[in-house]
Amino acid sequence: MSIEQELKQLREQVQRLQDRQDILDCIQRESRARDRQDVAQINSCWWEDGIDEHGSIITAVPNYAERANAGHRGGFRMTSHNITNHLCEIDGDTAHCESYVIGGLFWKDGGKTTLACGRYLDRLERRNGEWRMHTRKCTIEMTIDGSAEWVHADAVKGFLKARWDGKDPSYERPFVANAEGERW
Repeated sequence: MSIEQELKQLREQVQRLQDRQDILDCIQRESRARDRQDVAQINSCWWEDGIDEHGSIITAVPNYAERANAGHRGGFRMTSHNITNHLCEIDGDTAHCESYVIGGLFWKDGGKTTLACGRYLDRLERRNGEWRMHTRKCTIEMTIDGSAEWVHADAVKGFLKARWDGKDPSYERPFVANAEGERW
C-alpha cells in the first residue's frame, strides 16, 4: 500500500470516528438539555424540520422543547436521562442510532421515584458539516418505582440539588468548590 493510500484510509477512519463522536455528543447534549429544561440547547440538537415520537404523541420540532419541558414540569420535580449502550450506523450524511436510555423521574409529591428503561431510535443528518437529530422514536421497555426517602436522609444533606434553569451548577464556569447553591 502506498503512503497516499494509507493517508486516505487514515483520513476516512478519523472522519468516521469524528462523526460517531459528534453524533453521540448530540444525543447526550439533548438529554442533558432536557434535564435542565434548556429550550435553546434542546433546539440546537435538532433540525427545524425534525419530528419526535414519544408514545402516541408526535411533535414537530418547533414545538418539541416546550412540550417536552411542560410534560416534565407537570409531573416531576426533576428528571435524569442517562444514555448507556449506543449503536450507530452511518451512511453518508445520514445516521441511524439506537441509544439505550434510563430515565430517572422524581415525582412532584417528593415521595416516589421511577426508573424507566427504554431506547431512543434516532435518525440524524449532517448538514453543512453539522450532525443534528431529525427523527426520534422512543420505546419504554420496563419501569421500577421506589421510595424517594433517601434524598431526604441525613446522608444526603448538603448535596447540591439540580435545577431546571440556568442556575443549575453545571452552567457555572469554572467549577469551584464552595458552599453556595441550592442544597438538600
